Amino acid sequence: MAKFRPLHDRVVVRRLNAEEKTAGGIIIPDTAKEKPMEGEIVAAGPGARNEAGALVALEVKAGDRVLFGKWSGTEVKIDGEDLLIMKESDILGIVEDSGAKKKSA
Repeated sequence: MAKFRPLHDRVVVRRLNAEEKTAGGIIIPDTAKEKPMEGEIVAAGPGARNEAGALVALEVKAGDRVLFGKWSGTEVKIDGEDLLIMKESDILGIVEDSGAKKKSA
């Protein structure tokens, strides 16, 4: 990615591709797919300032997998890649890797 650094409490997010098949195996055409609401943080700003002027760091960092609202962010194209720029407050949460999946008995 080009040298782009978001300011304040903004982050750059790369959408993660949604599944192209339903659980029943039906292939969903591109025209019927909704844009995914899950993405990966590509870059994050330093944080916002509070009323006292102190810098409050962001809770997300590059590499985090996040969920965001359907209409969140501003779509931009950087180095030919479609990305989103949004405020940290538009992020609903971080998707944490559960590690190894438990096997059923």
